[in-house]
Amino acid sequence: MCPARVEARDKSGRGFVIPIGGAEERVEDPVILQRFVDLCGGSDARIVIIPTASQLDETGPNYEQVFRDLGAGNAVSLPINTRDEARQDDHLKTLLQANGIFITGGNQLRLSTILGGTPIAQAIRRQNATGVHVAGTSAGAAIMPEHMIAGGAKGALPTAQGVKFAPGLGLLNKVIIDQHFSQRNRLGRLLSAVSYNPFASGLGICENTAAFIGPDDVLEVVGAGSITVIDPSELAHSSMAEATGKESLTLLGIKMHILSQGATYNISTREAQSAVS
Repeated sequence: MCPARVEARDKSGRGFVIPIGGAEERVEDPVILQRFVDLCGGSDARIVIIPTASQLDETGPNYEQVFRDLGAGNAVSLPINTRDEARQDDHLKTLLQANGIFITGGNQLRLSTILGGTPIAQAIRRQNATGVHVAGTSAGAAIMPEHMIAGGAKGALPTAQGVKFAPGLGLLNKVIIDQHFSQRNRLGRLLSAVSYNPFASGLGICENTAAFIGPDDVLEVVGAGSITVIDPSELAHSSMAEATGKESLTLLGIKMHILSQGATYNISTREAQSAVS
């Protein structure tokens, strides 16, 4: 995705990164989107929506209305459907005025192939590094890490061919994200993904659930479902290097946490905690 370089090494000024597992509630009890709007300043929020992953014309305008109904001072969508449109100066100018960026769901390969290497992709990373909050749902969540899950088989068993990767935005480099997690039975492909590179924790995010990841690298669970964390820090053995095709993997010593509302996970120290009562 050609991540943008940032001058500051200090992460204290970084904005939140907020992957959402998809199907977030927008009307009855929109706790995730309301928290995002509040984080961006409420009536002072300037939210830019990137509906590139969706091929539905109404996606961007629908989110504009949702964010305004939740109290955002301004919400505008950028109709970026081609790489030329991702290079337009007026789109870039609008993005650089945002204090919140929201990437919609759809097909994550549309995000990587249309935005990859463009000024828009570079600006999203620069903006986040300087304090702008970036949220994304479904495909918009999958694109956030350096390595994006682009596809794979459903089921509980990890296999050598259980996952396909594509370059992501690089907002995060210590996690791999999967969405619609329990609803679409994606444990196996997240385990497969972590097996390729045990440096990264795997986050399997359920629908109507979000990870609010602050500049301190602490993730807080918000929403009705759970986040499954695959922690490979104590992985003693993986058969990924020897496995072929659909052969099941052997993984010894891998840890898993199931986190619900209010629970936290530090993606740097890999420490998990239950919600504070």
